[in-house]
Amino acid sequence: MITKTTVYSEGNNRFSPSKMSRFQDYLIDLPLSPVTDFVRVGAVSYLNSKPLIEGLARVLGKFGNLSTDLPSKLADQLHSGQIDIGLIPVVEYFRNPAFRRVSTSAIVSRGPVWSVRLFFRGSPDSVKRVAMDEGSRTSVALSKVLLHDRLGKIPETTTLPMNGDPSEIDADAVLLIGDRAMHPEKFADTFAENWDLGEKWWQVTGLPFVFATWVARNSSFDEIRLGDMFDLARENGKAAIPRIAAESASLYHLSEEACREYLTQYIHFELDRSALKGLGEFRARCHHLSLIP
Repeated sequence: MITKTTVYSEGNNRFSPSKMSRFQDYLIDLPLSPVTDFVRVGAVSYLNSKPLIEGLARVLGKFGNLSTDLPSKLADQLHSGQIDIGLIPVVEYFRNPAFRRVSTSAIVSRGPVWSVRLFFRGSPDSVKRVAMDEGSRTSVALSKVLLHDRLGKIPETTTLPMNGDPSEIDADAVLLIGDRAMHPEKFADTFAENWDLGEKWWQVTGLPFVFATWVARNSSFDEIRLGDMFDLARENGKAAIPRIAAESASLYHLSEEACREYLTQYIHFELDRSALKGLGEFRARCHHLSLIP
């Protein structure tokens, strides 16, 4: 197994352009493992993951392939062995002691996240039943943690299908993630208020919130080198945010400026010390409420 080569500073995890080029060649040219030479990687397909998977297929080269799916489905695929490494909801990482983080890359908010919201028909204090978007599990757990903090209990929950109409579901509150949550104005006639869950978590704890990170199953892969690959893809992706925003704006019914703002001001992509502290706090709160073993 090769030795980890640190090519970015601890403070900001930024690769210099010249080192990025040399390091990418270094990663691609060497065999991935003396035992296994192909890795199956799965990632979420939302706008917030695009900088993390920008060019990842090329960085993986002949040693692996990249597929995309819903966060909840990726977690199931990792549990069942259909993929070897996944960008999965952190609550699923908590639930399996055999899973390991293999990268400093993640999807993190440091205040408002914009794309994860809990919508209320009336006052949050009167909620008895919540419909949870089936596409996420971390956001479901986060909703329960924050509602318990507010109400002293977890309300009854039901599932909102991916194509379900939030305005028609029989519930006092509805959790939406991804693209639907980014347009709260569409639900102004149905819901009285909404919580941006990244912002609410920040208000309650003063800490960043980690939604997803790269996690591996037991394997013979050189996980240190794979982690370097994911971090390199992240740096390539951050540099490509202006282009990603231009290409994604119409798809998500946002302006190019709004896409760029989302990927630079709302979403962050590094697991630094404060993010790890937030991750630990969320784990402790989930455990206290028996949401994880």
